[in-house]
Amino acid sequence: MLEKQIYFDYLEALKSRNKNKISYLSFIRSELKNHAINFKKSKLDDSEVLIILKKLQKNLFDTTASIAPNTRQDLLNDLEKELQILNQYLPKPLDDSELLKIINQVITDINASSMKDMGKVMKEVLSIVGLKADSKKLSSFVKDKLMSH
Repeated sequence: MLEKQIYFDYLEALKSRNKNKISYLSFIRSELKNHAINFKKSKLDDSEVLIILKKLQKNLFDTTASIAPNTRQDLLNDLEKELQILNQYLPKPLDDSELLKIINQVITDINASSMKDMGKVMKEVLSIVGLKADSKKLSSFVKDKLMSH
């Protein structure tokens, strides 16, 4: 379904002659096709597509962070446009308060009391939030909660 939506958006970009969108959606489609070939599938399911899109998002964040803010504004603008396109297909991230609420609930549910329980807490929280939270941020929140427990 998601792969099909990306294809239709690509066709729409072709019709409207939006060069940036055509270029980046073409790149996304080729990444999806390469992964499908690697997994010996004709089509990827939505969860697989989301994982690939999340990796592409991480790459964009890393690239943006590695560029000095004042050196290549044109490149930063292009990366921002690509990120906007990509974010259309990813689930809306949870805000910090929602994430902390889930973490607190999991800590209570599994009776976590120290840093030794971090792995269990992370596994459980990740199973609940999926791709709606950044794992680095999540790890930091869990660590803070367990250390203050």
